Amino acid sequence: MHALTGFSLVSLLSFGYLSWDWAKPSLVADGPGEASEQPSAAPPQPPHIIFILTDDQGYHDVGYHGSDIETPTLDRLAAEGVKLENYYIQPICTPSRSQLLTGRYQIHTGLQHSIIRPRQPNCLPLDQVTLPQKLQEAGYSTHMVGKWHLGFYRKECLPTRRGFDTFLGSLTGNVDYYTYDNCDGPGVCGFDLHEGESVAWGLSGQYSTMLYAQRVSHILANHSPRQPLFLYVAFQAVHTPLQSPREYLYRYRTMGNVARRKYAAMVTCMDEAVRNITWALKRYGFYNNSVIIFSSDNGGQTFSGGSNWPLRGRKGTYWEGGVRGLGFVHSPLLKRKRRTSRALVHITDWYPTLVGLAGGTASAADGLDGYDVWPAISEGRASPRTEILHNIDPLYNHARHGSLEGGFGIWNTAVQAAIRVGEWKLLTGDPGYGDWIPPQTLAAFPGSWWNLERMASARQAVWLFNISADPYEREDLAGQRPDVVRALLARLVDYNRTAIPVRYPAENPRAHPDFNGGAWGPWASDEEEEEEEEEARSRSFSRGRRKKKCKICKLRSFFRKLNTRLMSHRI
Repeated sequence: MHALTGFSLVSLLSFGYLSWDWAKPSLVADGPGEASEQPSAAPPQPPHIIFILTDDQGYHDVGYHGSDIETPTLDRLAAEGVKLENYYIQPICTPSRSQLLTGRYQIHTGLQHSIIRPRQPNCLPLDQVTLPQKLQEAGYSTHMVGKWHLGFYRKECLPTRRGFDTFLGSLTGNVDYYTYDNCDGPGVCGFDLHEGESVAWGLSGQYSTMLYAQRVSHILANHSPRQPLFLYVAFQAVHTPLQSPREYLYRYRTMGNVARRKYAAMVTCMDEAVRNITWALKRYGFYNNSVIIFSSDNGGQTFSGGSNWPLRGRKGTYWEGGVRGLGFVHSPLLKRKRRTSRALVHITDWYPTLVGLAGGTASAADGLDGYDVWPAISEGRASPRTEILHNIDPLYNHARHGSLEGGFGIWNTAVQAAIRVGEWKLLTGDPGYGDWIPPQTLAAFPGSWWNLERMASARQAVWLFNISADPYEREDLAGQRPDVVRALLARLVDYNRTAIPVRYPAENPRAHPDFNGGAWGPWASDEEEEEEEEEARSRSFSRGRRKKKCKICKLRSFFRKLNTRLMSHRI
């Protein structure tokens, strides 16, 4: 135990985790519309909103967190704005994106289990008003560039049907950065780059990070600053596959670990894309009346070069390394700039916050789980948020050592769930691998270094941490504070009463790109959707009856079983 403690302290110091603001000249290119350092007057119109979301960027993988990766633009923008150091996201892609665009927890959208897979007849619920739709109501022009990953089996699910005036990007979870091909299993491959509702075959060959930044500049060049603008830029970077232009790899040629080297190059390339977007905002007259929000979507994938050090866990887990996000706000409209905020903020909060900035209304009657946190960010006031439901997933593999008895008879601790109330964080079930994983700087990583702090053999189903005092989740207090455990379990019970059924349908073989000209895209019509729902109702009411055998039914059963077996490994 003493050896582990010593390793942790020395590692924290050697990797320079302590925060500081870089006292460097501005690395963001100047241009027309450069913001004044004087306090800004109230804007004459609603601000332009630019939301930048990165994919799989680890908590440690930004310069101002002491990383070995160069991110001068992000460092500068964060230093001049407000760093969000008590900011939470979700552990995987679809959940974070759904909560951003709906302002609702997963339990209130039916997306509480896993991600939306390319062949699933599933998407963001069509009965919920999205953030861009609310901004359109407020007079905004809305544009999306980048990764959607919220379902596309029907045309009604596409970005241009969910509130965006224009869209350029991919519909699935990950594609090749140059060819835009995506394989969802052996032999199930297709092209995935779309402009509007059409396949953008002609744009293949351009590196996605650069292509998306160029599209943002094009939108700004052809839009009037007098009309409020919402730009949602969801970079594919830095999700796998690990691909980067050669000139960025050269900067990290001395980095021993190959995966980390490629990953670092991708992060730096993305940083320069953000610089180009910021420069375009200034050049075309948007910057002075703009709010730039930067956020990661989940923790870094440590097997693919990412690092969440010194936090515990990784992407796909409910440890802090999976749900503590990178985030900052940069804007001339901030009343208190150049500071770090410890206000509790969750990704659902952006919906009411941005609608409020736009002059719209988002009341409790809308069923939102988010709060308007703009006063906390801009003025330094206390956050209205005091708790976060990270999730309740009844379908995830139940923990072997959990039970209803272990949850004081009110909660089955075998169920995967996580909640934060005040300073306390409770986890039940299987939260995912709970390792502390140092940055992959060694050529032979993971190797023996990986095993220094492995926690894979823990036989328990309840954990309790004081996150304010112990952000690295090293001291489990569940045994010492059963009163707090019981209180937080009761909150889980309260939340679970409001949950809607999980929507996680079996994969449909008709989604195969071969049936869609070689590209991923919508495959189901309204009539087929009604047939799917009718079939589901029939199954629920006639389970004892003999089912009619058919080839399509056998295929669906096969994919359902295969999906269940492979899900945790594929994520």
